[in-house]
Amino acid sequence: MNYIELQITSNFSFLRGASHPEELVEQAARYGYPVIAITDHNTLAGVVRAHVAAKAKGMRIIPGATLNLQDGPSLLALPTNKAAYGRLSKLLTTGNLRTEKGKCELYKKDVYAHKTGIQFIIIPPHDLNDQFEFEPAFQQAVKEYKEEFKDALSLAAVRTYQGLDQKRFFRLHTLSTLYNIPMVATNDVHYHEKSRRQLQDVLTCAREKCTITQAGFKLHANAERYMKAPEEMIRLFRQYPDAIDRTIEIANACQFSLDTLEYIYPEEILVKDKTPLQQLSDLSWQGAHEHFGDIIPDSISSAIKHELTFIEEMNYASYFLTVYDIVKFARSQGILCQGRGSAANSTICYCLGITAVNPTKFDLLFERFISSARNEPPDIDVDFEHERREEVIQYVYNKYGRNRAAIVATVTQQHLRGALRDVGKAMGLSVDTLQQLSKAINRHTESFDAKLLVEQGLNPNDPNLRKVVELTNQMIGFPRQLGQHTGGFIITQDQLTDLCPILNARMEDRTNIEWNKDDIDALGFLKIDILALGMLTCIRKAFVLAKHHYGLDLTLANIPQDDPRVYEMISNADTIGVFQIESRAQQSMLPRLRPRTFYDLVIEVAIVRPGPIQGDMVHPYLRRRNKEEEVEYPSKELEEILGKTLGVPLFQEQAMKIAIVAAGFTPAEADLLRRSMATFKAQGQVTQFEKKLIDGMVSRGYKQEFAQRVFRQLEGFGAYGFPESHAASFALLVYVSSWLKCFYPDVFASAILNSMPMGFYQPAQIVADARKHGVEVRPVDINHSMWDNTLEEKSGAYCAMRLGFRQVNGLREDEINLLVNKRDTGYKSINQLYDAGITLSTLEKLANADTFRSIGLDRRKALWEVSALHDHPIALFAGQPSETTFETQIELPLMSMPEHVVQDYATTALSLKAHPVSFVREQLSALHILTTEEVNNAVNGTFVKVAGLVLVRQRPGTASGVCFITIEDETGCSNLVVFNNIFTQFKNDIVQSKLLMVEGVLQREDQVVHVIVKKCYNFSKLLRNMTVIPDSRDFK
Repeated sequence: MNYIELQITSNFSFLRGASHPEELVEQAARYGYPVIAITDHNTLAGVVRAHVAAKAKGMRIIPGATLNLQDGPSLLALPTNKAAYGRLSKLLTTGNLRTEKGKCELYKKDVYAHKTGIQFIIIPPHDLNDQFEFEPAFQQAVKEYKEEFKDALSLAAVRTYQGLDQKRFFRLHTLSTLYNIPMVATNDVHYHEKSRRQLQDVLTCAREKCTITQAGFKLHANAERYMKAPEEMIRLFRQYPDAIDRTIEIANACQFSLDTLEYIYPEEILVKDKTPLQQLSDLSWQGAHEHFGDIIPDSISSAIKHELTFIEEMNYASYFLTVYDIVKFARSQGILCQGRGSAANSTICYCLGITAVNPTKFDLLFERFISSARNEPPDIDVDFEHERREEVIQYVYNKYGRNRAAIVATVTQQHLRGALRDVGKAMGLSVDTLQQLSKAINRHTESFDAKLLVEQGLNPNDPNLRKVVELTNQMIGFPRQLGQHTGGFIITQDQLTDLCPILNARMEDRTNIEWNKDDIDALGFLKIDILALGMLTCIRKAFVLAKHHYGLDLTLANIPQDDPRVYEMISNADTIGVFQIESRAQQSMLPRLRPRTFYDLVIEVAIVRPGPIQGDMVHPYLRRRNKEEEVEYPSKELEEILGKTLGVPLFQEQAMKIAIVAAGFTPAEADLLRRSMATFKAQGQVTQFEKKLIDGMVSRGYKQEFAQRVFRQLEGFGAYGFPESHAASFALLVYVSSWLKCFYPDVFASAILNSMPMGFYQPAQIVADARKHGVEVRPVDINHSMWDNTLEEKSGAYCAMRLGFRQVNGLREDEINLLVNKRDTGYKSINQLYDAGITLSTLEKLANADTFRSIGLDRRKALWEVSALHDHPIALFAGQPSETTFETQIELPLMSMPEHVVQDYATTALSLKAHPVSFVREQLSALHILTTEEVNNAVNGTFVKVAGLVLVRQRPGTASGVCFITIEDETGCSNLVVFNNIFTQFKNDIVQSKLLMVEGVLQREDQVVHVIVKKCYNFSKLLRNMTVIPDSRDFK
């Protein structure tokens, strides 16, 4: 090879490059390049993707960067070795950390401080001055660069095809000769093929915030910035063959590969005189004794020994100790946490207290957690209370330092609507036209629909419109910016900048690396997921309340297991607020599945997912469970795998075992299958295993039809396949939250309200559900409430729940704490609160929320008195009566109950006085509209009319356009099913209604009741005298 391309900008130079790194590598491979450089602008964000793609093609990548300086010409920086790469990474980190996220501020002095071992190439201006010379400032910079970089410097020569190339090359050659700086040929590549030029223009417009017609010289002058074949580059530089040869010299000098980066585990967690493995072994056996007593079961002992051997082989002991240290810190601070995901497959994680699920109890597959097939660390996810996770994150930063610990990045990709917005603006489309185009997107296929375009009054054959659609489709999937992972940390022993640049996150006191999860997986770096889970916050608060009011010392481990009353409640779908099984789909499944054991909950968590639904696993499982279909196993070996799930594969681990046992996959291949079923990927790649799986099963005696059915089921996991270990971890929280709700609904309701926002339901539904379970709920009051919702003396079977000030919109916790601290024996007047330092705006909010009842004032009287405080005597006149004291007292008209309810919802999003629908019940009854209670008790097949406030609308992508709606009235809730044709016909009524009335046919299956909707009506006008009605919650 006689030419190497050393200047390539990928789309990780956001809004500059018009091709993915993988596309650039693919094109380079076609042209026969053995090596290319990736030189994105002030970033290394795209180099790992290029590296992985190049390895697959037998190529090599030089990971470099284009350094755009604040005080000098730009430079290409190409590291020659590992140390030089570390210096380049540190240089970029310096520029990133001195400015806001998304920017990198570099100066010449920064480059000079990190120059050792890096090959630099000066990028000259594209224009010459009136004398056809480079400006003196550039010539002076070239001289300065030469003095600094010595022989590690070259001058880039790029053909711009603007008529001045020969003159520019002559001037470059003159500078080259004058300062003894070799010229080097590059093509300043911005896209892999010519066809991307238009997209690159659009990206430029998006960056410069202008339209194509306004862009002018901001655009590249032509389409020559595509990757050219080496032969073409040699032809173009035939007058300067040394510039071609220089590319080879530089490429040969730059032998650094990302494969040489070595991740070293941190050592802070080590005990003196012990190796990491010895320390891990001691802690594991110690934890085993704590869990199982003096005599450890053989299954546990065998699992620990097996895992320790494997951990020693893979050198992962320090990783486990690092996670253990973080969990230990959280527990020392009283922060509830639990490991989940594939970590639940590990007995050692269970013994260390990282996870709460005994994997030997469920025969969880350790190889799902760690696979020798891939040289990468296991992935341990730990959930912490969402309100206190930041404490854990700051502990990691403080312990290891920001130079050794950072959060992994996420790559925000362009989706259809975002891409359309960028392209449409660049192409000069009006806001109205863009809105019409957005409405022409089929939400299920996420693509433009020609029929919808016509419906929006657009011409699908309009050339400009077609170009917008074409460019939009090209832009989909492009990286738009680097975001912050929800909690994935990378921690190293040495400087993190030796591996990857660090940048500031948007959030205060957070820093990121430039690479995402896939990048660090490819390089085998450690990642620890410090995640947030609202239900853990709720459970911890519930434990505190239970101890204070009932004397219970509860933990996740000591909640009584397998209580039949808990399972009965779950089977009746009485699960509002319960973790994971409160959704509409879950509540419909529960009476059919009727869980009776913990493992039933594991299945329940996993089965209502797109994977099992699309793979047609749900109904076969239910039929077999209800003995409506015979359970059959094609072989004894499959019975061992699928016995717990009645012959239906529901979990990723089962898919892996089937592939190994029935199709002859190696464990490594089964792990690749598992990766292709990755839960949160946008699109799985299970289909690539189709032939191997089916052929393997047929060759082992399984019928072709059965093998194809198994594959179809596994293919469903491509959308969303749940690991059994993940489901088991979640099932524990399902049971704990269900137990709390079953036996202590007062504790549960208070805790969940104090942990909001979380879950499917608004506070009004949580409160209504608590009252339904016999809990007395008391209103917010200035003399009785705290910031949080609290429990008071017993009222019947349970403690009364007092709503807290947190339920009132717009109040500040610090001011409420002042109110509570100065309350003493109680407030007798509004003047006392004002004198205590409560602001007028807060007093108005408290009055609006009707919190002054304990001093004999309803909201209207309270508001009247608050308004009088505007002439409250202050300073020298403090303590003297105000003018309002001598005013004639007037009797204010009483507010009606509907007015009170409206204000309740406006201020606290709920009302204890009445339900809004109760005020229009007489009108609804006159139209023969039933209450939800009457509907739920009606006979199957009955034609019904029902109306209620819309609580939830769901239209999942897996439901073929079906919309699921939950409505509520004063008697309860009803579940509605709206098929796609009905939804299309009545879309405006469904989407815009606050009070929705429907006609339809009641469908009853055991305890599951739905109304199959035939017609919809917007009845919100009946509430016209109630000006504020709660909004629904809409989900996809």
